[in-house]
Amino acid sequence: MRLFVQSVVLTVCALLSLVCAISIDIDPHGEECFFEYLEPQDKLTVSYQVGEEGSTEIDFWIMNPNNEFVKSTARQATGHHTINALSKGKYTYCFSNRMSSIPAKSVNFNVHDMEHIQDTAEKDINPVEQEIRELAESIFAVKDEQEYIVARERQHRDTAESTNARVKWWSIGQLTLLVVVCFWQVYYLKRFFEVKRVV
Repeated sequence: MRLFVQSVVLTVCALLSLVCAISIDIDPHGEECFFEYLEPQDKLTVSYQVGEEGSTEIDFWIMNPNNEFVKSTARQATGHHTINALSKGKYTYCFSNRMSSIPAKSVNFNVHDMEHIQDTAEKDINPVEQEIRELAESIFAVKDEQEYIVARERQHRDTAESTNARVKWWSIGQLTLLVVVCFWQVYYLKRFFEVKRVV
């Protein structure tokens, strides 16, 4: 029984170590690509969130070892894509900012690479181990959702701070204009009521 508990703990630790959260900046007209080596039937999940104000759309695709598109999305701010490898080799996933000329975009993404699970899986999986694996996948989904919420909160906070700064400068401009108009009116009315004497 002790050996079983140890194997369960090691399986959960292996699952948690497979999650990799990355943040990158992609320049205008730029592209960033990454790759994973997968065995047949391995599962690869990539989820991402663009976290800058303004245009937050980015292109994303996954290519198989034959350079054929497996998944592709255009101009999306968020995404969650899962593939099952059909053949052994290097699977490439890319983020592209080629259609944009605005400053660099920040992309936060997670990669769940399940290849080690397939390597260690047995023919007859114990029901408890199966439940643990399903629980680990649920944990990954919750973690993805939390990171998505954090990125959205950051984006909304940046928007609120930008709006606050604009309102502040607009108010200062209005106050300055009001003071200038007040001084001009006092000066104008004072000159209007001056009596001009002819000597």
